[in-house]
Amino acid sequence: MLPRSRTLPSRFQHGVIEERYDFRHYLEVEAQPKIQTETESVSIEPNYSKCFDDDGRLKRTGTFWTATAHIITAVIGSGVLSLAWAIAQLGWAVGPVVMILFAVVNLYTSSLLTQCYRTDDSVNGQRNYTYTDAVKSILGGKKFKMCGLIQYVNLFGIAIGYTIAASVSMMAIKRSNCYHESHGKDPCHMSSNGYMITFAIAEVILSQIPDFDQVWWLSIVAAIMSFTYSAVGLGLGIAKVAENGAFQGSLMGISIGAVTQAGTVTGTQKIWRSLQALGAMAFSYSFSIILIEIQDTLKSPPSEHKTMKKATLVSIMVTAVFYLLCGGMGYAAFGDHVPGNLLTGFGFYNPYWLLDIANLAIVVHLIGAYQVFSQPFFAFVEKWSARKWPKNNFVTAEHEIPIPCIGVYQLNFFRLIWRTLFVLLTTIIAMLLPFFNDVVGILGAFGFWPLTVYYPIDMYISQKKIGRWTKKWLALQVLSGCCLIISILAAVGSIAGVVLDLKTYKPFKTSY
Repeated sequence: MLPRSRTLPSRFQHGVIEERYDFRHYLEVEAQPKIQTETESVSIEPNYSKCFDDDGRLKRTGTFWTATAHIITAVIGSGVLSLAWAIAQLGWAVGPVVMILFAVVNLYTSSLLTQCYRTDDSVNGQRNYTYTDAVKSILGGKKFKMCGLIQYVNLFGIAIGYTIAASVSMMAIKRSNCYHESHGKDPCHMSSNGYMITFAIAEVILSQIPDFDQVWWLSIVAAIMSFTYSAVGLGLGIAKVAENGAFQGSLMGISIGAVTQAGTVTGTQKIWRSLQALGAMAFSYSFSIILIEIQDTLKSPPSEHKTMKKATLVSIMVTAVFYLLCGGMGYAAFGDHVPGNLLTGFGFYNPYWLLDIANLAIVVHLIGAYQVFSQPFFAFVEKWSARKWPKNNFVTAEHEIPIPCIGVYQLNFFRLIWRTLFVLLTTIIAMLLPFFNDVVGILGAFGFWPLTVYYPIDMYISQKKIGRWTKKWLALQVLSGCCLIISILAAVGSIAGVVLDLKTYKPFKTSY
């Protein structure tokens, strides 16, 4: 408890510029009052250490389970639904192997990144609160600026991708019921715009949650939903294989000349699609950009990097198994005719009510995942603005609004307007480019190498002071170089896909 005879500095009271005040600075201020007894000065640290961590911020409460929920929410996203299509492009011989390799690379580089949460010493070093903080502290200079640009562009892009995916799933619910009622006679075409707006309204409301650590409950709900729709997709795939009596597909994937839902596959299309599949797989495992932010919610002891390593291992192992099962069974069920989105591409028509449950679970999951990826972006803009205009009440003032049965909400007008504009912008762009597979591929290609591989490896080398041209240094550089080549190839394939889609596209008028 704080001594009643003392008051904290105004910055602490109002939580304006920094939500959690620097405890060391507070001690320095308190060490120089006009009247202070020896008893009071001695009792400050024992009293406050129960409420504050070693950096002076309020005690973190995150655990292995909340970290695992955050990671699963971030990793098992809508990308799982495109994996059957991705495996179909590469075939049984290459698809599952590439998927496992992506899992291994992500697991390894994530374990390196967990040791960068604290600078120099992974147990007692200075904390880095965000991914870009870690890059700035360990690498500094131009690398920090470039990392920040890549990270926040990627977060922005993921918000767009999730808006598209959520609208497609909402439409799938409507279309499956339409198919059922018309007995398959009505094509049930419809526009995605209204569904994107509905999703945006939900995100505008949830975006007003002030902090990343306050959305832990949303992550747990979203993680449960991700298992739900993944299990439904897996179950329907198994049922379809049983109905067919055999596994569909081939060792090398969709062959040139094959007739698919998108038309006859040409040699050029085979190449573009195979490369795009790499981007889809890279995107499906992507969560490194928010790993440090998740780690910053963990309590200690045990040390944060140990808890995070454990959570990362469990999460990626669970994810890899789910991905192999869902993607593999989807390809086994439909072969060359596998849809781009397993649950919304109408590879399955019945039982329609089960498809509705699965697609509803997707929507709920994406509502939570949107927040998990957007909150770091929100925090960056708001902290920068508070430093830029510290005396501007519009930017910094908090207004208490009592909410029945919930408590008091701290309303900040800048947060309200800025976050609303963010959601509106991502929604408008999603309406302009509603290409699910292409957007997923581009995001995966753009973020995989720099954020998942290059920066974690570079920071680890700097932290551990690994000498140039040593065996370990060479091995890490080879890994980074190989992943760079994969990212470039995936980007080329995905951009080519967008170019092909734009030939038959009309802004705001695309229907499914």
